[in-house]
Amino acid sequence: MFPTVAQALASVGLNERGRIVVEKPFGRDLASAKELNETLHSVFPEERIFRIDHYLGKESVEDLLVFRFSNTLLEPVWNRNYVRSVQITMSETIGVEGRGSFYDGVGTIRDVLQNHLLQVLALVAMEPPAGPEASFLQDEKAKVFAAMRPIDPAALARGQYVSYRDEPGVAPDSTVETFVAARLEIDSWRWAGVPWYVRCGKALAGNATEVVVEFREPPSLLFDEAGGPKPERNLVRFRLGKHDGVTFTLQAKTPGQHLDSQNVDVAVDFAAALGERREAYERLLDDALAGLPRRFAREDIVEQTWRVVQPALDAPGSVHPYFRGSWGPAEADRILCGDSWFLPAVS
Repeated sequence: MFPTVAQALASVGLNERGRIVVEKPFGRDLASAKELNETLHSVFPEERIFRIDHYLGKESVEDLLVFRFSNTLLEPVWNRNYVRSVQITMSETIGVEGRGSFYDGVGTIRDVLQNHLLQVLALVAMEPPAGPEASFLQDEKAKVFAAMRPIDPAALARGQYVSYRDEPGVAPDSTVETFVAARLEIDSWRWAGVPWYVRCGKALAGNATEVVVEFREPPSLLFDEAGGPKPERNLVRFRLGKHDGVTFTLQAKTPGQHLDSQNVDVAVDFAAALGERREAYERLLDDALAGLPRRFAREDIVEQTWRVVQPALDAPGSVHPYFRGSWGPAEADRILCGDSWFLPAVS
């Protein structure tokens, strides 16, 4: 429908000064995204095409930038020398109720991974922009995706909740995924060797959108001498869902004779601390009306994200069943290479 609408607008001259907003997913794969870009560019210049992804309008997602680059505490350790892994989770308790015919033609990779999760990943991984202009921010995000390896199908697990095929509009033999977990790698100085784990799905155990940054083990000589347990790794947990905020998981001394430590959480709830914020689509549509591109996806970034997920579309492998209320199929644990998923703080 997008090319038809764009060309119809042009046929009556509404492309001459107007802007067009295009909802995600932008295309179905790399080839169709390129074709759609070419079609839109034939009637609208790039600066008047606004590819909307409501995650980029969420205050909590945008706060990833502010938290990273406005706090000297974090930036010096935000690299492969200190970070052991990063996990990004988007989970929903609902299935595809009432949207089966749509979802069966899309699936989780197209609906969530290629856009929402990769956009969040870029904000966590990117270098500081050279200036406040939108183009500098887009340039740094583009560098992240240019350095990201395409998904290895061997590091991908797809799942489908057991009652999905009973949904109206879903094919009785559907192999479309309602869950996906993958391991990603970024070949940049900052992140070389650090695994990025992404997990998203429907009919899961809780509603949550989180980024968990896991740091490397602390020095433990002092604690080995005391004979107690080694300190656990520090975490920074960005909560991007309904109860958004940030939690630092740190180590503190356990009361007693020995120098044993245990986890303590230092948490901030952004709504309580900063007040209520506007809805994502409200902010984005205001930006589109004003011609402000910062919270939208640029042409090259969209195509790069499709390049990253294209192997998962070309060779998706088997789809594994899982039950409603679980955290997905057991097959998802295979891609962690001995690590474990951090359970999100569900709402």
